[in-house]
Amino acid sequence: MGFFKRLWGYIKQLFRSKTEAAMDPEIEIEQAITEARKRDQELRNQAAKVVAHRTQLESKIERAAGDAGEARELAKQALTKAKESTDKGDTEGAEKWNRSAQGLAMKLQAADNNLESLKQQYETAAEQAEKAKTAVQQNALRVQELTAKRMEMLGELQQAKMQESVNKAVDAMTATFDDEAVSLEKVEDKIEQRKAEAMAKAELREATPEGAEAELREAVSLTQADAKLDELRAELGI
Repeated sequence: MGFFKRLWGYIKQLFRSKTEAAMDPEIEIEQAITEARKRDQELRNQAAKVVAHRTQLESKIERAAGDAGEARELAKQALTKAKESTDKGDTEGAEKWNRSAQGLAMKLQAADNNLESLKQQYETAAEQAEKAKTAVQQNALRVQELTAKRMEMLGELQQAKMQESVNKAVDAMTATFDDEAVSLEKVEDKIEQRKAEAMAKAELREATPEGAEAELREAVSLTQADAKLDELRAELGI
C-alpha cells in the first residue's frame, strides 16, 4: 500500500513539474497578481466585518449606558417619593415607592452588568479591529509591491523574448553561412578533382607513344614557326 502511495505522489509531482514547465511565464505572473488581489479583497471583507462588530458594540454600549442612566434616575425618584410618603405618614405610598425603587434597582444592576460586559467585548473588538486594519494596510502594500514586481518581471520577460529572437536570427544566419561554406567547399573539391584528373590524364598521355609523337610534332612545329619568323624579318630588313 505504501509503495502505491509513494508512486502516486511521484506521478503527481511529475505532472505538476511538467505543467509548470509548460506554462507561459506571463500567464503565471498574471495569475499570481490575480490571486493576490483576490486574497486582498477577501481580507478586506473579513476586516470590514471585524470593524463593523466594533461599531455595533459602540451602539450597544451607548444604548446600554442610556438604559442604565434612565434606571438610575428612576430609582432615585422612587426613593425620593418613598421618603416623602414616609415623612407624611403614608405607609401604603411609602411601600409602593420602595417596591418600585427595588425593581428599578434590579433593572439598574442588570443594565450595569450588561454595560460592563459590552465594554469588555468592545476592548477585544477594538483591538481586533486595529489588527484587521493593520493587516489590510500591510497586505495592500504587499499587493502594490507585487504589482511593481509584475511590471519589472514583464519587462525582463520581454527583454528575454527579444534576446531569444536575436539568438534565433543569429543561429539562422550562422546556419546559412555554414551551408554556403559547405556548398563552396564541395564545388572547390569538384574543381580540384577535375584538375587532378586532367593533369593525371596529361601525365599518362605523355608516357605513351602517342604522347611522345605529339610532343615531337609540337617541337617540329615550333622550329618551323621560328624559321618562318626569321624569313619574315629578312624580308622586312630587321
